[in-house]
Parts: sequence; structure tokens; C-alpha cells
Amino acid sequence: MTLNDSTREKIENLIQQSRVVLFMKGTPQAPMCGFSSKTVGLLGSILKDYTSVDVLEDQEVREGIKVFSNWPTIPQLYIDGELVGGCDIVTAMFNSSELHDMLGVEAPDRTPPEVTITDAAAEKILEAMAGHEGIGLHFAVDAGWQSQFNLAPAEGHEIKVDANGITLLFDLASAQRANGAIIDWAETMQGEGLTINLPQAPKPVNQLSVTGLKANLDDNSVILIDVRGSEERALASLDVARLMDTATMQEIEAMPKDTALAFICHTGGRSQVAAEHFRKQGFSNVSNVVGGIDAWSKEIDPSIPVYKDFK
Repeated sequence: MTLNDSTREKIENLIQQSRVVLFMKGTPQAPMCGFSSKTVGLLGSILKDYTSVDVLEDQEVREGIKVFSNWPTIPQLYIDGELVGGCDIVTAMFNSSELHDMLGVEAPDRTPPEVTITDAAAEKILEAMAGHEGIGLHFAVDAGWQSQFNLAPAEGHEIKVDANGITLLFDLASAQRANGAIIDWAETMQGEGLTINLPQAPKPVNQLSVTGLKANLDDNSVILIDVRGSEERALASLDVARLMDTATMQEIEAMPKDTALAFICHTGGRSQVAAEHFRKQGFSNVSNVVGGIDAWSKEIDPSIPVYKDFK
């Protein structure tokens, strides 16, 4: 692909918008690929503000940035007008603290987390590692608080923790999320396996009935956000609900993490996804309205129309 002058100029202008510019799929609030999600998670942990460009919104930019930078994949991070790299490079620089130095932010806390491995879990882990001498046991906790083990050589930047005769290797972000973790071995009717308790993880999304929602709205103890599009809201809506747009997203992100938030859609599916997003951002009092506005219409206020699934 040859980059024409207009596309080159467009990309150059985007890069000059601010000191830090991330070309990604989706937005920081709703990344549309795993690599973009991981990158914004790392950047968001050390920067309050940066510019993001959603390449899915502009096919010209999506293909042009690859030619412009001579870099074949998305996301791409630019700092001071220069390409830093993609997800893997950003991750490595984050873990080595090089990214912090480049951005002029405070060096990260590299205090090893406190981790407990029970005797039963230690026995099973050691059995699984038998025959893998010289390979490190990595324990990762991603931005969605999903944890996993991986056997791989150490890269040198990891934070090491010794627990019950086992050495665990953590990347920087995982070490902070894993503090206080308890790793056990459990046998249930469904089978047996490791169980991991992460005390730092946000509380699960609360499932809020429409009756409970009404009580909360009556005493102004919750902020209600409607995640549906304009066409659905035109069919049935609650005046008290805020529209889920960019301005609302930014406003919520600036609120205290214990702010009570409730999300509503037609029947509760899409609102659950939105609620999970903010739970993963650290909000500790997040609810999904079970049954959505359909249940509100049937159980609380029959004057609000009931409509069929929106296609």
C-alpha cells in the first residue's frame, strides 16, 4: 500500500494532538481487541490523560498507520511524535519501568505481593512442574481480574515471591493485583483444581431488581445509566436515567470509586457488560438492573411501553 499525501498529513496531525497518542481498536472505555485492552490498561495505570485514536472508525487511518510507521499491527503507541511500539513492547517497557521514565512519572512500587499457597495446592503445583527445571512459574492477573499460571523462561524484570517452596514470577501490574492472594486446591462435584482468591479484586456486579432500583432512585442513592441507543430510548425510557455517551463515561471515570452506579438496558444483557466494565475499572458499588426497562414497565410503571427485542 502506498500512503498518499492526504492520509500522511491526517496521521501526522493525529500524532501531534498530544504528547502521548495511542492508535487502537475501540476506545479506552471499550477496547475492541485484547492487545488494545492490555495496552490501555497499562497506560491508564500511570497516566490520567492521553489521546487515543480508534482506527476502526477510519479505514484510511487503520491501514495508513501501518505504512506510516512501518509497523504491521495495532495498537501503536507514539510518545513525543515518535513510535514506541505495540502491545508487547509497551508491556516490556512497563514492567522494566522504562515507560515510566520516558513519561516522567513516578517509579512504580515493586514491593513483592503477599501470597499464600496451601500445602494441597503446593503439592499439585510441584507435580505439574516436575521435569520443567529452569523454567519459571509465572502468575498473571489481568485488568479484568482473571488469573492464570504459565510456564516460561524468566525475562529478568519479574517480581519474585517465594511461597511454600514455590517461586512465583509476577509482572508489575499482576504483582499489585495479586497482593493477599490465597491459592488453594479444591475438590467439588464438578471436579478438582486450583482456586485463587484475590482480595484486591472489585466486588462482583450486584444484580438489582427493579423494586430495589425504585427504592434507590426514590432516596437518590444511585446514579442510573441507560446503555441503549437513541432508537430504543425513544420507545421507552426513564427520565432519571443518564445517557451512556462519551461525556457520561468521562464523568463517571472521575467519580470516587465507591459511587453507587446502576446500569439498565432492555432486559439486562448489555447493561451487565457495561457494569462489568466499570467494575474492572475499580468501582466497588456497581449494579445491573435485572430485567431492564422491560421489567420496570411490567412491575413498576405500566405507563412505560413494553417493546419487543430490538434488532
